[in-house]
Amino acid sequence: MSDDRSMLVEVATGLFGDLCTPEDVVAAEGSGWSARLWDALAESGFPYVSVPEEAGGSGGDVADACALLAVAGRFAAPVPLAEAGLLGGWALGAAGLELPEGPLSVAVGRPDDTVSLTGGPGSWSLSARVHRVPWGGRAERVVLLAPSGGSTYVVSAPTSSASVTPGRNLADEPRDTLTWDGGALPDDAVAEAPPGVHADALRLRGALARAALISGALARVSDLTVRYTGERHQFGRPVARFQAVQAHLVTIAEEAQLAQLAVQVAAGNARPDPSFADVASAKAVASEAATTAARHSHQAHGAIGMTKEYELGQLSRRLWSWRDEFGSERWWNRELGRRLAEAGADELWPRISTGLVTA
Repeated sequence: MSDDRSMLVEVATGLFGDLCTPEDVVAAEGSGWSARLWDALAESGFPYVSVPEEAGGSGGDVADACALLAVAGRFAAPVPLAEAGLLGGWALGAAGLELPEGPLSVAVGRPDDTVSLTGGPGSWSLSARVHRVPWGGRAERVVLLAPSGGSTYVVSAPTSSASVTPGRNLADEPRDTLTWDGGALPDDAVAEAPPGVHADALRLRGALARAALISGALARVSDLTVRYTGERHQFGRPVARFQAVQAHLVTIAEEAQLAQLAVQVAAGNARPDPSFADVASAKAVASEAATTAARHSHQAHGAIGMTKEYELGQLSRRLWSWRDEFGSERWWNRELGRRLAEAGADELWPRISTGLVTA
Protein backbone atom coordinates (compact mmCIF):
# COMPACT_ATOMS: atom_id res chain seq x y z
CA MET A 1 0.00 0.00 0.00
CA SER A 2 1.37 3.41 -0.97
CA ASP A 3 2.19 5.97 1.72
CA ASP A 4 -0.62 8.26 0.51
CA ARG A 5 -3.14 5.43 0.65
CA SER A 6 -1.94 4.37 4.09
CA MET A 7 -2.44 7.93 5.30
CA LEU A 8 -5.91 8.02 3.74
CA VAL A 9 -6.86 4.82 5.56
CA GLU A 10 -5.41 6.06 8.84
CA VAL A 11 -7.27 9.37 8.72
CA ALA A 12 -10.51 7.71 7.65
CA THR A 13 -10.24 5.11 10.40
CA GLY A 14 -9.91 7.88 12.98
CA LEU A 15 -12.89 9.77 11.59
CA PHE A 16 -15.15 6.73 11.43
CA GLY A 17 -13.97 5.61 14.85
CA ASP A 18 -15.09 8.92 16.34
CA LEU A 19 -18.38 9.37 14.48
CA CYS A 20 -19.54 5.87 13.58
CA THR A 21 -19.53 3.82 16.77
CA PRO A 22 -21.96 0.88 17.10
CA GLU A 23 -24.18 3.20 19.13
CA ASP A 24 -24.14 5.75 16.30
CA VAL A 25 -25.10 3.03 13.81
CA VAL A 26 -28.07 1.97 15.97
CA ALA A 27 -29.17 5.59 16.31
CA ALA A 28 -28.93 6.11 12.55
CA GLU A 29 -30.98 3.06 11.63
CA GLY A 30 -34.23 4.85 12.45
CA SER A 31 -33.71 7.10 9.44
CA GLY A 32 -30.98 5.04 7.77
CA TRP A 33 -28.76 8.08 7.67
CA SER A 34 -26.08 9.89 9.65
CA ALA A 35 -25.95 13.56 8.68
CA ARG A 36 -23.15 14.19 11.16
CA LEU A 37 -20.95 11.53 9.58
CA TRP A 38 -21.71 12.64 6.03
CA ASP A 39 -20.90 16.28 6.82
CA ALA A 40 -17.56 15.28 8.31
CA LEU A 41 -16.73 13.07 5.32
CA ALA A 42 -17.70 15.82 2.89
CA GLU A 43 -15.56 18.35 4.73
CA SER A 44 -12.59 15.97 4.38
CA GLY A 45 -13.22 15.37 0.68
CA PHE A 46 -13.75 11.63 1.14
CA PRO A 47 -16.97 11.20 -0.92
CA TYR A 48 -15.19 12.08 -4.17
CA VAL A 49 -11.98 10.12 -3.78
CA SER A 50 -11.10 8.63 -7.23
CA VAL A 51 -12.89 11.48 -9.05
CA PRO A 52 -10.24 13.64 -10.80
CA GLU A 53 -9.48 17.01 -9.26
CA GLU A 54 -10.08 18.75 -12.58
CA ALA A 55 -13.64 17.39 -12.47
CA GLY A 56 -14.19 18.75 -8.97
CA GLY A 57 -13.23 15.57 -7.12
CA SER A 58 -10.56 14.75 -4.58
CA GLY A 59 -8.24 12.84 -6.91
CA GLY A 60 -6.82 9.40 -6.29
CA ASP A 61 -7.70 6.20 -8.09
CA VAL A 62 -9.99 3.21 -7.81
CA ALA A 63 -7.65 1.49 -5.36
CA ASP A 64 -7.80 4.54 -3.07
CA ALA A 65 -11.59 4.54 -3.21
CA CYS A 66 -11.76 0.82 -2.41
CA ALA A 67 -9.37 1.23 0.52
CA LEU A 68 -11.65 3.96 1.86
CA LEU A 69 -14.74 1.81 1.32
CA ALA A 70 -13.15 -1.05 3.25
CA VAL A 71 -12.85 1.30 6.22
CA ALA A 72 -16.50 2.34 5.78
CA GLY A 73 -17.54 -1.32 5.67
CA ARG A 74 -15.61 -2.05 8.84
CA PHE A 75 -17.67 0.59 10.67
CA ALA A 76 -21.03 -0.20 8.96
CA ALA A 77 -21.17 3.43 7.88
CA PRO A 78 -24.75 4.60 7.13
CA VAL A 79 -23.85 6.93 4.23
CA PRO A 80 -23.70 6.57 0.39
CA LEU A 81 -19.92 6.76 0.14
CA ALA A 82 -19.65 4.19 -2.67
CA GLU A 83 -22.44 5.79 -4.67
CA ALA A 84 -21.00 9.29 -4.41
CA GLY A 85 -17.49 8.65 -5.69
CA LEU A 86 -16.83 5.34 -7.38
CA LEU A 87 -20.23 5.33 -9.15
CA GLY A 88 -22.05 8.64 -9.44
CA GLY A 89 -19.02 10.90 -9.19
CA TRP A 90 -17.20 8.83 -11.80
CA ALA A 91 -20.07 9.20 -14.29
CA LEU A 92 -20.56 12.92 -13.69
CA GLY A 93 -16.85 13.66 -13.84
CA ALA A 94 -16.36 11.68 -17.04
CA ALA A 95 -19.30 13.47 -18.67
CA GLY A 96 -18.12 16.92 -17.59
CA LEU A 97 -21.08 17.53 -15.28
CA GLU A 98 -20.79 19.35 -11.98
CA LEU A 99 -20.62 17.41 -8.72
CA PRO A 100 -23.34 18.39 -6.24
CA GLU A 101 -22.52 19.90 -2.88
CA GLY A 102 -24.87 17.51 -1.09
CA PRO A 103 -25.10 13.71 -1.06
CA LEU A 104 -25.04 11.92 -4.40
CA SER A 105 -26.47 8.53 -5.33
CA VAL A 106 -26.99 6.54 -8.49
CA ALA A 107 -29.71 4.46 -10.14
CA VAL A 108 -28.24 0.98 -10.01
CA GLY A 109 -29.86 -0.23 -13.25
CA ARG A 110 -32.43 -2.79 -12.18
CA PRO A 111 -34.41 -4.69 -14.84
CA ASP A 112 -37.68 -3.03 -13.83
CA ASP A 113 -36.30 0.51 -14.11
CA THR A 114 -37.70 2.79 -16.81
CA VAL A 115 -35.85 5.91 -17.93
CA SER A 116 -36.95 8.20 -20.75
CA LEU A 117 -35.04 11.33 -21.72
CA THR A 118 -36.65 13.45 -24.41
CA GLY A 119 -36.11 16.82 -26.02
CA GLY A 120 -32.73 18.39 -26.50
CA PRO A 121 -30.60 21.36 -25.44
CA GLY A 122 -32.87 23.91 -23.86
CA SER A 123 -35.82 21.50 -23.63
CA TRP A 124 -34.71 18.33 -21.85
CA SER A 125 -37.42 16.35 -20.09
CA LEU A 126 -37.07 13.32 -17.81
CA SER A 127 -39.62 10.62 -17.12
CA ALA A 128 -38.23 7.80 -15.02
CA ARG A 129 -38.99 5.28 -12.33
CA VAL A 130 -35.91 3.72 -10.72
CA HIS A 131 -35.92 1.17 -7.94
CA ARG A 132 -33.77 0.34 -4.91
CA VAL A 133 -31.71 3.52 -5.17
CA PRO A 134 -29.26 3.61 -2.23
CA TRP A 135 -30.15 6.58 -0.01
CA GLY A 136 -32.22 7.94 -2.90
CA GLY A 137 -34.46 10.00 -0.65
CA ARG A 138 -31.45 11.49 1.15
CA ALA A 139 -29.46 12.38 -1.95
CA GLU A 140 -29.41 15.84 -3.47
CA ARG A 141 -28.91 14.32 -6.92
CA VAL A 142 -29.24 10.86 -8.45
CA VAL A 143 -27.20 9.90 -11.50
CA LEU A 144 -29.04 8.05 -14.26
CA LEU A 145 -27.90 6.62 -17.58
CA ALA A 146 -30.61 7.49 -20.07
CA PRO A 147 -30.99 6.38 -23.71
CA SER A 148 -32.10 9.05 -26.15
CA GLY A 149 -31.90 9.24 -29.93
CA GLY A 150 -29.59 6.27 -30.22
CA SER A 151 -27.10 7.63 -27.67
CA THR A 152 -26.67 7.25 -23.92
CA TYR A 153 -26.72 10.31 -21.71
CA VAL A 154 -25.54 10.92 -18.16
CA VAL A 155 -28.27 12.70 -16.20
CA SER A 156 -27.81 14.45 -12.88
CA ALA A 157 -31.41 14.31 -11.71
CA PRO A 158 -32.50 16.47 -8.76
CA THR A 159 -34.41 14.54 -6.12
CA SER A 160 -36.37 17.69 -5.26
CA SER A 161 -38.49 17.08 -8.37
CA ALA A 162 -38.96 13.33 -7.75
CA SER A 163 -41.53 11.45 -5.72
CA VAL A 164 -39.88 9.06 -3.28
CA THR A 165 -41.23 5.71 -2.11
CA PRO A 166 -39.07 4.64 0.85
CA GLY A 167 -37.56 1.19 0.98
CA ARG A 168 -34.92 -0.61 3.06
CA ASN A 169 -32.57 -3.51 2.73
CA LEU A 170 -32.01 -6.08 5.48
CA ALA A 171 -29.54 -3.74 7.18
CA ASP A 172 -32.09 -0.89 7.30
CA GLU A 173 -30.09 1.04 4.72
CA PRO A 174 -32.40 3.11 2.47
CA ARG A 175 -33.15 1.56 -0.92
CA ASP A 176 -35.77 3.94 -2.31
CA THR A 177 -37.89 4.09 -5.45
CA LEU A 178 -37.79 7.47 -7.19
CA THR A 179 -40.14 8.72 -9.89
CA TRP A 180 -39.77 11.72 -12.20
CA ASP A 181 -42.85 12.56 -14.23
CA GLY A 182 -41.82 14.58 -17.24
CA GLY A 183 -39.88 17.20 -15.34
CA ALA A 184 -37.72 19.72 -17.18
CA LEU A 185 -33.94 19.49 -16.84
CA PRO A 186 -31.42 22.27 -17.43
CA ASP A 187 -28.66 21.72 -19.96
CA ASP A 188 -26.04 21.54 -17.22
CA ALA A 189 -27.72 18.39 -15.85
CA VAL A 190 -27.43 16.38 -19.08
CA ALA A 191 -24.42 15.29 -21.11
CA GLU A 192 -23.76 12.59 -23.66
CA ALA A 193 -21.96 9.69 -22.03
CA PRO A 194 -18.34 9.41 -23.15
CA PRO A 195 -16.85 6.05 -24.22
CA GLY A 196 -16.56 3.74 -21.25
CA VAL A 197 -19.52 5.15 -19.33
CA HIS A 198 -22.35 2.67 -19.76
CA ALA A 199 -24.52 0.27 -17.79
CA ASP A 200 -22.01 -2.61 -17.77
CA ALA A 201 -19.24 -0.35 -16.47
CA LEU A 202 -21.57 0.94 -13.76
CA ARG A 203 -22.36 -2.63 -12.69
CA LEU A 204 -18.66 -3.47 -12.48
CA ARG A 205 -17.97 -0.47 -10.30
CA GLY A 206 -20.97 -1.19 -8.11
CA ALA A 207 -19.92 -4.81 -7.63
CA LEU A 208 -16.36 -3.78 -6.78
CA ALA A 209 -17.65 -1.20 -4.31
CA ARG A 210 -19.82 -3.78 -2.55
CA ALA A 211 -16.91 -6.24 -2.48
CA ALA A 212 -14.73 -3.57 -0.84
CA LEU A 213 -17.38 -2.85 1.79
CA ILE A 214 -17.69 -6.59 2.46
CA SER A 215 -13.92 -6.97 2.86
CA GLY A 216 -13.84 -4.27 5.53
CA ALA A 217 -16.83 -5.68 7.37
CA LEU A 218 -15.30 -9.17 7.35
CA ALA A 219 -12.08 -7.88 8.86
CA ARG A 220 -14.10 -6.40 11.72
CA VAL A 221 -16.15 -9.59 12.11
CA SER A 222 -12.92 -11.54 12.49
CA ASP A 223 -11.62 -9.14 15.13
CA LEU A 224 -14.90 -9.20 17.05
CA THR A 225 -15.04 -12.97 17.09
CA VAL A 226 -11.47 -13.34 18.29
CA ARG A 227 -12.09 -10.83 21.06
CA TYR A 228 -15.40 -12.30 22.18
CA THR A 229 -14.22 -15.90 22.28
CA GLY A 230 -11.11 -14.81 24.15
CA GLU A 231 -13.15 -12.99 26.79
CA ARG A 232 -16.00 -15.48 27.13
CA HIS A 233 -15.26 -18.28 29.62
CA GLN A 234 -16.86 -21.66 29.93
CA PHE A 235 -15.80 -24.59 32.09
CA GLY A 236 -13.06 -22.44 33.54
CA ARG A 237 -11.30 -21.37 30.35
CA PRO A 238 -11.84 -19.04 27.35
CA VAL A 239 -14.07 -20.60 24.71
CA ALA A 240 -11.38 -19.76 22.16
CA ARG A 241 -9.39 -22.63 23.67
CA PHE A 242 -11.94 -25.19 22.46
CA GLN A 243 -11.03 -26.90 19.20
CA ALA A 244 -14.44 -26.39 17.60
CA VAL A 245 -14.30 -22.64 18.27
CA GLN A 246 -10.75 -22.44 16.96
CA ALA A 247 -11.99 -23.97 13.71
CA HIS A 248 -14.57 -21.17 13.45
CA LEU A 249 -11.89 -18.53 14.03
CA VAL A 250 -9.62 -19.97 11.36
CA THR A 251 -12.43 -20.12 8.80
CA ILE A 252 -13.49 -16.53 9.47
CA ALA A 253 -9.91 -15.27 9.17
CA GLU A 254 -9.40 -17.20 5.93
CA GLU A 255 -12.56 -15.78 4.37
CA ALA A 256 -11.69 -12.24 5.44
CA GLN A 257 -8.23 -12.51 3.92
CA LEU A 258 -9.54 -14.01 0.68
CA ALA A 259 -12.03 -11.18 0.24
CA GLN A 260 -9.43 -8.53 1.04
CA LEU A 261 -6.91 -9.98 -1.43
CA ALA A 262 -9.49 -10.32 -4.21
CA VAL A 263 -10.56 -6.69 -3.79
CA GLN A 264 -6.98 -5.44 -3.67
CA VAL A 265 -6.15 -7.24 -6.92
CA ALA A 266 -9.26 -5.98 -8.72
CA ALA A 267 -8.77 -2.41 -7.47
CA GLY A 268 -5.02 -2.41 -8.09
CA ASN A 269 -5.50 -3.60 -11.67
CA ALA A 270 -8.07 -0.87 -12.39
CA ARG A 271 -5.88 1.42 -14.49
CA PRO A 272 -7.97 3.41 -14.87
CA ASP A 273 -11.08 1.22 -14.95
CA PRO A 274 -11.91 -2.15 -13.34
CA SER A 275 -11.85 -5.19 -15.62
CA PHE A 276 -14.62 -7.73 -15.87
CA ALA A 277 -12.56 -10.77 -14.84
CA ASP A 278 -11.08 -9.04 -11.81
CA VAL A 279 -14.38 -7.68 -10.55
CA ALA A 280 -16.31 -10.87 -11.25
CA SER A 281 -13.78 -12.84 -9.24
CA ALA A 282 -13.66 -10.31 -6.42
CA LYS A 283 -17.43 -10.02 -6.04
CA ALA A 284 -17.94 -13.78 -6.20
CA VAL A 285 -15.23 -14.38 -3.60
CA ALA A 286 -16.41 -11.58 -1.31
CA SER A 287 -20.09 -12.56 -1.48
CA GLU A 288 -19.32 -16.18 -0.72
CA ALA A 289 -17.00 -15.12 2.09
CA ALA A 290 -19.77 -12.95 3.54
CA THR A 291 -22.06 -15.97 3.83
CA THR A 292 -19.44 -18.31 5.25
CA ALA A 293 -17.85 -15.92 7.73
CA ALA A 294 -21.18 -14.63 9.04
CA ARG A 295 -22.34 -18.19 9.69
CA HIS A 296 -19.19 -19.17 11.58
CA SER A 297 -19.05 -15.93 13.56
CA HIS A 298 -22.62 -16.37 14.77
CA GLN A 299 -21.92 -19.95 15.76
CA ALA A 300 -18.94 -18.74 17.79
CA HIS A 301 -20.90 -15.89 19.42
CA GLY A 302 -24.14 -17.67 20.16
CA ALA A 303 -27.32 -15.70 20.79
CA ILE A 304 -25.63 -12.35 21.48
CA GLY A 305 -24.61 -12.11 17.83
CA MET A 306 -28.24 -11.76 16.74
CA THR A 307 -29.04 -8.71 18.86
CA LYS A 308 -29.48 -5.45 16.98
CA GLU A 309 -27.33 -3.47 19.38
CA TYR A 310 -24.31 -5.76 19.25
CA GLU A 311 -21.83 -4.89 16.53
CA LEU A 312 -21.81 -8.33 14.92
CA GLY A 313 -25.52 -8.11 14.18
CA GLN A 314 -25.04 -4.74 12.49
CA LEU A 315 -22.24 -6.11 10.30
CA SER A 316 -23.94 -9.40 9.48
CA ARG A 317 -27.10 -7.74 8.19
CA ARG A 318 -24.96 -5.61 5.91
CA LEU A 319 -22.96 -8.59 4.71
CA TRP A 320 -26.19 -10.42 3.86
CA SER A 321 -27.44 -7.35 1.96
CA TRP A 322 -24.23 -6.38 0.15
CA ARG A 323 -23.47 -9.93 -1.01
CA ASP A 324 -26.50 -9.81 -3.37
CA GLU A 325 -26.36 -6.18 -4.51
CA PHE A 326 -24.86 -5.65 -7.99
CA GLY A 327 -24.95 -9.41 -8.50
CA SER A 328 -24.65 -12.38 -6.17
CA GLU A 329 -21.74 -14.83 -6.19
CA ARG A 330 -23.87 -17.21 -8.24
CA TRP A 331 -24.55 -14.55 -10.89
CA TRP A 332 -20.90 -13.52 -11.18
CA ASN A 333 -19.62 -17.11 -11.19
CA ARG A 334 -22.03 -18.01 -13.94
CA GLU A 335 -21.15 -14.96 -16.04
CA LEU A 336 -17.42 -15.45 -15.52
CA GLY A 337 -17.69 -19.10 -16.53
CA ARG A 338 -19.68 -18.21 -19.63
CA ARG A 339 -17.10 -15.67 -20.80
CA LEU A 340 -14.18 -18.00 -20.13
CA ALA A 341 -15.89 -20.73 -22.12
CA GLU A 342 -16.52 -18.35 -25.01
CA ALA A 343 -12.85 -17.28 -25.01
CA GLY A 344 -11.74 -20.86 -25.61
CA ALA A 345 -9.26 -23.24 -24.01
CA ASP A 346 -6.19 -21.35 -25.18
CA GLU A 347 -7.24 -18.27 -23.19
CA LEU A 348 -8.01 -20.06 -19.93
CA TRP A 349 -4.54 -20.24 -18.39
CA PRO A 350 -3.45 -16.69 -19.33
CA ARG A 351 -6.62 -15.29 -17.81
CA ILE A 352 -6.39 -17.09 -14.49
CA SER A 353 -2.63 -16.62 -14.06
CA THR A 354 -2.31 -12.87 -14.71
CA GLY A 355 -2.71 -11.77 -11.09
CA LEU A 356 -1.93 -8.32 -9.81
CA VAL A 357 -0.30 -5.89 -12.19
CA THR A 358 2.44 -4.09 -10.25
CA ALA A 359 4.02 -1.90 -12.93
